[in-house]
Amino acid sequence: MQDSPPSCPLVVGVDVGGTKTHLRARAGDAVVADHVRASAGWRPHDPAAAARWLAAVVHEALPPDAHPAAFAVGAHACETPRQCAEIRTALQDLLGVPARVVGDAELLVPAAGLDDGVGLVAGTGSVAVGRLPDGDPVQVGGWGAVLGDEGGAAGLVREAARAAWAAHDRGEEPDALARALVAAFDVPEIPALGAALEGVSDVSAEWGRRAPAVFAAAAEGSPLAHAVITRAGADLAALVVRLAARGVTVDDVVVAGGTVLGQPALYEAFTAALAQALSGARPRRLTVPPVEGAVALARSLL
Repeated sequence: MQDSPPSCPLVVGVDVGGTKTHLRARAGDAVVADHVRASAGWRPHDPAAAARWLAAVVHEALPPDAHPAAFAVGAHACETPRQCAEIRTALQDLLGVPARVVGDAELLVPAAGLDDGVGLVAGTGSVAVGRLPDGDPVQVGGWGAVLGDEGGAAGLVREAARAAWAAHDRGEEPDALARALVAAFDVPEIPALGAALEGVSDVSAEWGRRAPAVFAAAAEGSPLAHAVITRAGADLAALVVRLAARGVTVDDVVVAGGTVLGQPALYEAFTAALAQALSGARPRRLTVPPVEGAVALARSLL
């Protein structure tokens, strides 16, 4: 950590994720603060509480004599322009500096150094975002593990369980996928998976953490697991197709998220499906922390 050079305005970017929050402050190229903390207490549906929480993170992370000139946030569960605008207004009132608040997936394109494109996240859940030519944001996907989030970790486990149940109903012997799911949920047999999946306290987290079992089963040669992963890749590509149909520029697709970037089989299934559906779309892995997108957005306010 170092003091801000007086000739360089201090900009602060924050990436509020579902689990952790990352703040980075820069003055020119110098990193003044780089701070990671848990996202516990984040309440995006209460704008005043969200603004107070963000202001507390700033005061916690910055040196006492550091005064931001601009502030930008990519916020988990900030799902509509109205919601983001309300948090921004409350935040500007508290900090007294220009601020911008967007959904966390909107950080990917600026983090990659681009002005236009699609941000696609497949971690525990999945979502894709872009902007129309007039600047209005468009988000598709991200509907939660019970009904959506196809291609995310929790959605993969849900679809894997459905595939295993269908095979069971056909009278097939349990394959590597069925055995992996039974072991992952610590149940004695396939029919018991239903109660195990329904009985968890946090569906997204508890289903999502079992996703490695699906990829392990595919590596063992399970045709069911391979089909689930192939379909998940196609579902992620379909998010980009939906954005394109609504008028979003999809020439560049910036991809982030531990599931899609951490599992080569899923990334390959996604890129293959995208090439078939939208041959002009260029997928690119995000190679810097998403918080750099928040820093870039903050700089744009100066």
